[in-house]
Amino acid sequence: MARQTVVLGAGMVGVSIAWHLQQRGHQVTLVDRRQPGRETSFGNAGIIQREAVRPYPFPRDMKTILSVLPNNRVDIRYRPAGMINAASPLLSYWHNSSSRLYKKIVPEYASLIQLCLKTHAPMIEAANADHLVRREGWLEIYRTPEELAKRVKEAQDARDNFGVQFDVLDREALAAKEPNLSSDIIGAIHWLDPWTVADPGGLVAAYADAFSQSGGRILQTDIQSVRQQGERWHIETAAESLEVDEVVVALGPWAGDWLKGLGYHFPTFVKRGYHMHYATQPSAKLNYWLMDAEVGYLLAPMNAGVRLTTGAELDRLESPADEKQLVAAEKIARKIFPLGERRDEAAWKGARPCLPDMKPVIGPAPKHRGLWLAFGHGHQGFTLGPATGQLLADMMEGKPTEIDMAPFRADRF
Repeated sequence: MARQTVVLGAGMVGVSIAWHLQQRGHQVTLVDRRQPGRETSFGNAGIIQREAVRPYPFPRDMKTILSVLPNNRVDIRYRPAGMINAASPLLSYWHNSSSRLYKKIVPEYASLIQLCLKTHAPMIEAANADHLVRREGWLEIYRTPEELAKRVKEAQDARDNFGVQFDVLDREALAAKEPNLSSDIIGAIHWLDPWTVADPGGLVAAYADAFSQSGGRILQTDIQSVRQQGERWHIETAAESLEVDEVVVALGPWAGDWLKGLGYHFPTFVKRGYHMHYATQPSAKLNYWLMDAEVGYLLAPMNAGVRLTTGAELDRLESPADEKQLVAAEKIARKIFPLGERRDEAAWKGARPCLPDMKPVIGPAPKHRGLWLAFGHGHQGFTLGPATGQLLADMMEGKPTEIDMAPFRADRF
């Protein structure tokens, strides 16, 4: 009889796990309160970031920290209540961002990132979703030669140590690719490896459809309780009761709170973010995904319009939206590219699920047999979902994994 598995959470990570398990003959039910790809996976920048071999560290230099305090930067905002609420994990995040610890974290994190393209590829094929994907990389743009030169050195290190490919573009080469950019932008790094996606939520939905067509089941309902009884797991939902052999918790920013009911207290926190879609001015066209690196927002030419995504907002998960960060980013974006009117009635708000050592949890829960965990992917859940699905499926079946999974074990906290 096929092993019965419930995957909780239908974002990129949960859908990818469900797909991999279904491909291996498990009987899988995917449960979420919303349709697949409509929460955190819906609102991201839509880049499968093969170049992102370094996670985002907490600022350590005093100049940067002092610049954050007035709370008017575009790349990072905070609310005091949110900072107090997450004080302990944020302090640990700051500690892990020291040069000594960060140096150890980078190759562990990079081992996951290096799997992203090869694990997305078969899922894109199975989902017939190639029309959503471009394989032309993206541009990281700069205003000052000094900052560009500094970033080029980091790119060279990523190339030498992790095989990342890039080109450096001067103003002329950049203008050939993006003729509508302001002359304030003097150059860019063209990251060549990454793939971009014109509808991130649509790609997750396509993966979910491929899962369904291969025999998987999607149950859209609220999760009410999860408990172990003997060797089996019981999941109560608003629609029905489920009894299975194994449960996978892939609930993104909600995973930490859900796992408290099972006796786990992970140091989770969130980095919230916003997006808005725009038309363009007549005759203007955005050709590539653009990161305004010295300011901290991204413009992406998506099916719904040009999507502007903000940097990080440190606040509680369910706090009301505050569009000031988005407004500040939009004001600057309009100076470098001719954006038109807004296309959305209100900004989309989501939250990136984070852990203080910048790495996700992927693997078995230490206190319960048959409970598996996959959360805490920070900024890269969209990139790392398929890799997580492959690795966790291998672990659940007792097979060797392509990379060392010890850095991602749950009992490291």
